[in-house]
Formats: sequence, C-alpha cells, structure tokens
Amino acid sequence: MEIALSVILIITSLVMVVLVLLHKGKGGGLSDLFGGGVSSTLGSSSVVERNLDRITIFFGVLWFVCIVALAWLITH
Repeated sequence: MEIALSVILIITSLVMVVLVLLHKGKGGGLSDLFGGGVSSTLGSSSVVERNLDRITIFFGVLWFVCIVALAWLITH
C-alpha cells in the first residue's frame, strides 16, 4: 500500500508542476512557449482557464491526501 501511494504521490507531484507552469501569469508561462496559452484578452474568465484551475485543485487535493495517508501509514 505504501508503494502504491508513493507512486501516486510522485505522479501527482509531476502533474502539479506541469499544471502550475501552464497557468498564465501564475507560473512560468510554459503555455506561451508552445503557443497553446490562453489569450490575455480572454483573461481568467475563459472556460479553459477555469477547467485548468479545477484540474489543478483536484490534483492538489489528491497530492495532499497522499501525503496524509503516507504519514498515517508510516506511523501506524
């Protein structure tokens, strides 16, 4: 169980790094580098930006749950 949670934690950590870099103005602006960024005229009200926020929140919560579960498994 600990190995599975560790693998999930590593994967979610890598996904979180990519998702944060994809956010325009919040990360490194990686989406602009590849031409796939949301236009600045659309702002944060676009559907793409809201969905990116939701996906980032989902993976952030999953990452946090993995951390707590691993800590609990190690101590018990």
